[in-house]
Amino acid sequence: MTVLIAAIICGLLAVIYGIVTRRSILSASAGSAEMQEIAGAIQEGAQAYLNRQYKTIAIVGVIVAAILFVTLSSLSAVGFIIGAVLSGVAGYIGMIISVKANVRTTEAARTSLQGGLDVAFKSGAVTGMLVAGLALLAIAGYYYYMTVILGLDGTSRSVIDALVALGFGASLISIFARLGGGIFTKGADVGADLVGKVEAGIPEDDPRNPAVIADNVGDNVGDCAGMAADLFETYVVTIGATMVLAALLISNGASQIMELPLIIGGSCIITSIIGTYFVKLGSSNSIMGALYKGFIVTAVLSAVVMWFAMSWALGGDMNSNLYDMVSGRDLYYCGLVGLFLTGIIIWITEYYTSTEYRPVKSIAKASETGHGTNVIQGLAISLEATALPAIFICVAIIVAYKLAGIIGLGFGATAMLALAGMVVALDAYGPVTDNAGGIAEMAGLDEEVRERTDALDAVGNTTKAVTKGYAIGSAGLAALVLFGAYTADLEKYFPDMTVNFDLSNPYVVVGLFLGALLPYLFGAMGMTAVGRAGGKVVEEVREQFKNNPGIMEGTSKPDYARSVDLLTKEAIREMVIPSLLPILAPVLTYFVINAIAGQAEAFAALGALLLGVIVGGLFVALSMTAGGGAWDNAKKYIEDGNHGGKGSEAHKAAVTGDTVGDPYKDTAGPAVNPMIKITNIVALLLLAFLAH
Repeated sequence: MTVLIAAIICGLLAVIYGIVTRRSILSASAGSAEMQEIAGAIQEGAQAYLNRQYKTIAIVGVIVAAILFVTLSSLSAVGFIIGAVLSGVAGYIGMIISVKANVRTTEAARTSLQGGLDVAFKSGAVTGMLVAGLALLAIAGYYYYMTVILGLDGTSRSVIDALVALGFGASLISIFARLGGGIFTKGADVGADLVGKVEAGIPEDDPRNPAVIADNVGDNVGDCAGMAADLFETYVVTIGATMVLAALLISNGASQIMELPLIIGGSCIITSIIGTYFVKLGSSNSIMGALYKGFIVTAVLSAVVMWFAMSWALGGDMNSNLYDMVSGRDLYYCGLVGLFLTGIIIWITEYYTSTEYRPVKSIAKASETGHGTNVIQGLAISLEATALPAIFICVAIIVAYKLAGIIGLGFGATAMLALAGMVVALDAYGPVTDNAGGIAEMAGLDEEVRERTDALDAVGNTTKAVTKGYAIGSAGLAALVLFGAYTADLEKYFPDMTVNFDLSNPYVVVGLFLGALLPYLFGAMGMTAVGRAGGKVVEEVREQFKNNPGIMEGTSKPDYARSVDLLTKEAIREMVIPSLLPILAPVLTYFVINAIAGQAEAFAALGALLLGVIVGGLFVALSMTAGGGAWDNAKKYIEDGNHGGKGSEAHKAAVTGDTVGDPYKDTAGPAVNPMIKITNIVALLLLAFLAH
């Protein structure tokens, strides 16, 4: 009980940090009346979109909660509601602070680069700490309620089902937020770029572009609210899956192991808060260096503090065996593997998406010979970018498994997610600086201000890509833990069932094929949705230019609200069907195979489907996010004066590549993360239903 209370206190500290830091941000100057008017339009559009999105999600959520109440228990239904509500709250609050910090970042950048960095990063840190704090409070608080207040055994079926349902609630919100926000933001971005940059020849964020406000709104609902919901869900699912795995695998002392992930998460919240105070520009004025300074301090402190936190939770004994010859020391080493993998994936993703290195420069160079060669090289980089992360994930899996078996993977993934507060801070910094540059452009501020916001934004593009790489890697490990829970669940609750996972079993091969197919089909749906939404924005912008010539002459203002409203309706409509795919696929697979070949073969096919979706999803997501980030920064590299600079043929080709990469990196790719985990969670809930 002491460990649970400590974890809850750490979660509350993160929320308190968010409240205090938010006040500090809002006390800063919001600039001129014109700047505030622009920021107000962005804020109004973002709130209107999220309000409408959450109303749609709420309808689905109520139906799912009712099904869980009838088929499982009230505890499972309540767990689902807690996960869904807090996931939505994390995303909504993150969006609110982002749209209030953007104009304050612009105003601070009028004074100094450090001033702009301070406001932008603090706003990201608010989102990051709220994500980590609310996620830890959700799972630790509900587990405390069930085991201490209600007095239930932590390894009981009802508690296990409730923890899985909690993760399902968070995942459902996440996939809607990721997909809907991605469709909105990239529909706006694609439409604004194709008509504004390519056809009209006006700069990015030019106030004459009718889609410019929608583009800025999209940064917040996609990169901020979407990422917050994504990592909230991954945090809850990872810790919950590790706890469930301990309950299923360990016969004696399981409750002690189940509480360890919570104290790891709690201790790393404290180190993340400390790390935020180290984000300062050094003598080199390196913005990325300042951000990495905070991350490195957090990671190093976490490696140290994690030992003492786990030792305290285990009564000071890290060497005695907890189960099957596995000690607390072994589980700690698994945590170090997770921290190491986090650093490696961040470094690899930066290599493939930063303007400083070969991949991005090679795409920029290919742009000199046309649109086709830009696309070919971008696709090549996107495929190449999967190799190193996959190799290091394989190494991490083997090391953690050798140390502590399948539960070692859970502790490795838990340590990765324990850094979520700092990583989300790096990500949420991105849309704030992007908006800040747009506000500076639209308000006609001095060139010096735009140079500072551009410098902040260029780093923001890399941090957003880096965060997506981290989210994918952690999602892959989390899904493997969920798969481990699936097989352990089968062994414990269906002991008389012989399930053959041998590859000579044709139903296993069918399951693998279907699972690997799902990310591709899901990605296709997301990409197609962006194409349709972007096409409608193109038509809208062209129509406004045609019917109101005064827009280009600067004598009249475009109607920004029409583009925002159009995209809101499109994104909400387009997100529903793809989001249902990972929910229905495992259910249909089980019942169809069960009808054809019986329950044992259905369980085998379903398990194979889960493995297929993990493997296929990992590569699809890595390829899309890294490739899209590389295309984006290749365009920015050319805009910085390389290969002919803005307006050159190379620049036009790079804009085409960036247009292809936009739905890759900000819609389909990131949304695969929650899709992988939802598929696994639905399978676990299906087992729970069948075991009742």
